[in-house]
Amino acid sequence: MIQLNWQDIFIIDRFSTSRWDPDNNGDLYFQILFIEEGSGRITIKNKVTPFKSRDIFVFAKDEIPQIKTHENTTFIVFKFTDLLFSSKINLPDRQSWLRRSEFILNHPKRKFEESLKSGKDRDLIWRILFFIRKENNAKEQYHLQIIANMVSTILSILARNVTSKNPESVKPRSHKKSDRIDEIYAYIRYNIYDSNLLKISAIAKHFHITSSTLSNYFKKETGNSLHNYILLYKLEIAKDRLLNSDFTVSQIAIQLGFTDESHLTRIFKKYCDATPKQYKDSHITTEE
Repeated sequence: MIQLNWQDIFIIDRFSTSRWDPDNNGDLYFQILFIEEGSGRITIKNKVTPFKSRDIFVFAKDEIPQIKTHENTTFIVFKFTDLLFSSKINLPDRQSWLRRSEFILNHPKRKFEESLKSGKDRDLIWRILFFIRKENNAKEQYHLQIIANMVSTILSILARNVTSKNPESVKPRSHKKSDRIDEIYAYIRYNIYDSNLLKISAIAKHFHITSSTLSNYFKKETGNSLHNYILLYKLEIAKDRLLNSDFTVSQIAIQLGFTDESHLTRIFKKYCDATPKQYKDSHITTEE
């Protein structure tokens, strides 16, 4: 097991400034920006969004915010590095962090805007944030485990705010077909690591319809079978893990609910025209 400092994987930074200096750290997986006090505007890819005190933003690794402050502003930044993917480290609650961050960053309805829609959730996150900072400063026994659990909670709260409705409790009552499909997408992505919850019968039960009705509806609206959509989404996660982590094919197979390495390899080759190893090797060679 490689011994790494907590700060190599997860960085907490708090500072006040009237001028933001962009962070070009290529090792970042994603970051969460908390506006403790102040105001200004954030620009990403020519889109401008204003910010104020207690706003929260999530940025993927390829999203480098350009920030202009209107006054002296206090920021708190959570930085998650690519080492989060490493299977050779023992980080408390790492799998929960990966699952929630993937849901947030890869959700089809995600867009660049302030991340919270619920005022109650905002209050809850800022209370949790206070205790994270307190634990991080005191560094008493078990503080890493306590911080990891609280960060998991923050990620879960952000995940349920990706859409205007909670993906755990949403019911398909919308009159808009696109909204209903988005609700099904959200459920699948939220539960992608739980094979039992991804059974068509389980999804149908969640949405209070029959399995055949669900399957027929999904096929009619998307042109793809529900089973195939789930499988393709798992393969997209597998590709990302192959290129950005040191997980073995066997570990990725277990994480995504495949029977074993050979099962994942067979499915991967069928849909991607290469084995996982061939896919990884070809992309590494291309990058070099």
